[in-house]
Amino acid sequence: MISFEPSEDQRMMADQARAFARSLRLRMREAEAAREVPADLRKTAIEMGLGSVAIPESLGGAGLGLATASLIEQELAAGDVGAAFGLPGPGAFGRAVAELADTAQAIHALSLIAEDGFGAVAWGERAPHPTRPGLRAIARREGDDWVLSGQKAYVLNAGRASAFVVFAQVDESLGWAGLGAFLVASDAPGVQVGPRETTLGLDVASVADVTFNDVRVKASERLGEGANFEAATLRFFVKNALIMASRAVGLSRAAVDVTRDYVEQRKAFGKPVGHFQAVAFNVADRAMDVAASSAMVLRAAWMWDAAVPEQEALLASAFAVSFALEAAMRCGDDAVQLHGGAGFIRDYPVEKMMRDAKQLQLAGMPSGCADQLAAAVELGRPLDLGLVLPNAESQSALV
Repeated sequence: MISFEPSEDQRMMADQARAFARSLRLRMREAEAAREVPADLRKTAIEMGLGSVAIPESLGGAGLGLATASLIEQELAAGDVGAAFGLPGPGAFGRAVAELADTAQAIHALSLIAEDGFGAVAWGERAPHPTRPGLRAIARREGDDWVLSGQKAYVLNAGRASAFVVFAQVDESLGWAGLGAFLVASDAPGVQVGPRETTLGLDVASVADVTFNDVRVKASERLGEGANFEAATLRFFVKNALIMASRAVGLSRAAVDVTRDYVEQRKAFGKPVGHFQAVAFNVADRAMDVAASSAMVLRAAWMWDAAVPEQEALLASAFAVSFALEAAMRCGDDAVQLHGGAGFIRDYPVEKMMRDAKQLQLAGMPSGCADQLAAAVELGRPLDLGLVLPNAESQSALV
């Protein structure tokens, strides 16, 4: 029998995350104004170990898998999806390290962020290279070291990170097949973090450019060197995108819940507006979006945990990411619409949810890139990183 019902342990962890998320919801506007999760809530998140659920036990994490992490992220995002980006934990940095690094490298990398709790992935760039495919940032070999040069854009938690996983071009002749990844401490000579960007939504997420001015990196801090680097990079992006999709599910659920309550309370022509067919059908459609996206995301996460054939997991993940991100925008948009004039007033949470949903569509892997991945797998085409990963040639995104 196939069942995607959570285990008792998963249900207990999700319940704990849901209780914590209530505190996030109550202080959502406080966090938005400060652009930071309140310190006491950050401390609680660390004590609960929310950020290290999917990190393998061999690396100091809980080793509970991607599906458990997805359940927790859904709950956190239902409280405040913006806060989910501002809670300490390995995050995308930890997921990149888990896929790309060997055990010794991964333990060292995670030790760099142990004190402050934040790492970051420096992937995106503002413009494509003018003459060749691939990244503009360059890593060149000098003796036993590598030297990194270039600017990275849209780096999540750039200003908070103690260390970065930096993607750069190591062989310009190979285009997207000539990439490398490097572990770089944020206080290394030549690392310069730019000013924090002011963004549409996800106010608590810290987004900035990072410039690497001839940053010297030891050869031992190149991650994932070898024939399987492209496959490992794709796995990282897909699993990271599933976390973003999980947050989209939580946001969608919150938007539908708030809207359902509102249309039952607001009256017109002597009855709640939710009793009119046009409104009722809209709420029902968005509730279907929540149910479908949650099921798709959890199924894809379960497939990675169950080690099904990778092509199957990639396809299920692409479907889930694309659908969940688009569904979140539908839920946020319709929540504002069904609130009428109240929807764009900040006394109500739905205007924030709509802004967060729009920006969430550009976090991890945009739906357009997920569609490219799904098409490539369905049609048996090569998985060209230049097509399926967010980049300045196709569609840049927050990573």
